[in-house]
Amino acid sequence: MTNIPRTRSPIHVHEHQIVEPLKTASATNTIQRFDTRRTYQDQVDSPTKTTSFHNSHLQDPSMTSRNMNNYISLSDVALGEVQSECNSVLDSSIRTIDKPCDKYGFFLDSDEDDDDQVYESKTPTPQQMKSLREREKKWLQMLNNWKYYINFKWEKIRDRCRKGIPHSLRSQAWFYLCGGQIQKRRRPKFYQELLNRDIPEDIRSDITKDLHRQFPMHELFADRNGTGQVDLFNVLKAFAVYKPKIGYCQAQGPIAAVLLMHMPAEHAFWSLVALNDYYISGYFVHNLEEIEIHGHMLFAFIKKYSPSAYSLLKKQNIEPVLYMTEWFMCIYSRNLPWSSVLRVWDMFLCEGVTILFKVGIYLVDVSLRNESTKTCPSMYETCQKLRNIPKKLLEEEQLIKGIRHIELKDSDLLREHKIQVKKYRKTRSKLDLK
Repeated sequence: MTNIPRTRSPIHVHEHQIVEPLKTASATNTIQRFDTRRTYQDQVDSPTKTTSFHNSHLQDPSMTSRNMNNYISLSDVALGEVQSECNSVLDSSIRTIDKPCDKYGFFLDSDEDDDDQVYESKTPTPQQMKSLREREKKWLQMLNNWKYYINFKWEKIRDRCRKGIPHSLRSQAWFYLCGGQIQKRRRPKFYQELLNRDIPEDIRSDITKDLHRQFPMHELFADRNGTGQVDLFNVLKAFAVYKPKIGYCQAQGPIAAVLLMHMPAEHAFWSLVALNDYYISGYFVHNLEEIEIHGHMLFAFIKKYSPSAYSLLKKQNIEPVLYMTEWFMCIYSRNLPWSSVLRVWDMFLCEGVTILFKVGIYLVDVSLRNESTKTCPSMYETCQKLRNIPKKLLEEEQLIKGIRHIELKDSDLLREHKIQVKKYRKTRSKLDLK
């Protein structure tokens, strides 16, 4: 059965609900890992049942009024634990090439007058630094009282993710948002066990051939024998061993690399597992069925939110998979300025796949809303517009402002998913008869 990824992240998962992760997740067993709040997949499997998305469904039975205060106070010891885990990422990153980098670790090109590089290298003002420190304090309090905020303050987490997670705390925040820390705590030695197992030679070869293609202009992955590429190989190998039915897919590489830029290899592995199980389930399988269905869903939403762009794409018979496959499969990590990538991931890890659709709608709209067959007479010109969106339209504040105006709800995705699954199966059955 076709799976629709959850719209919210597994921050709602409670430890007593996690099952042993011994088998590849399926449409039935992954539901056990979630909170009692029902999700898209529940509705797809049981369309006759009703669903509530209110925050009351997120409550942990152990969180009563008598022990709630235990989660509200900010502990100095807990603060130290969070900061220690965040700093471990910095300690594990070794600069192998003596070359100036921006604040994210990408090499600066001194031969080019790149507006993005100038923008990224600006020194914050004292007022900006003060604001950043205040935000860091709020996030530290939230991370150290995570169970309380999950159960009673999910909207607060969502709002703060939309404003952007402080970069110094992204490692811990992303790990908590996807629920990776729960499974790591339950199976502390499992990652190492996976690394000790063998993988088929063809998968090993495929992973190795792709290592140098993952962000070669980032200091972590610039050296073929460096820590970054070694960790990337290990994460992808461990995932292939853990999910043998999926194995290795090229789209896993950039996702794992983004995670490794922010967290240790073991954390990146569990985060990749969470993304596969809870967010983009079905994206890494070979037939790309889920991507095709999501492409047609996106096209339907474009019709609603950008009619002129839809009309142009429709006239030229441009299939959605031609422009959205890399967007969705790599979670925009290859398509946006890096500051915008991080903001999209902040929201995606909190709110789920809905963010992928919102960003996709925005990109198509700003690319093609003013275009016609006169300016784009063929498929080539139209696709070029989609591939070369002006950078000013992709800057983080412009992007976030744009997607906030797109009112796309859970119910919209569920309804459209049912329609597109029905169409997909009908088309497949006709092809099978030929």
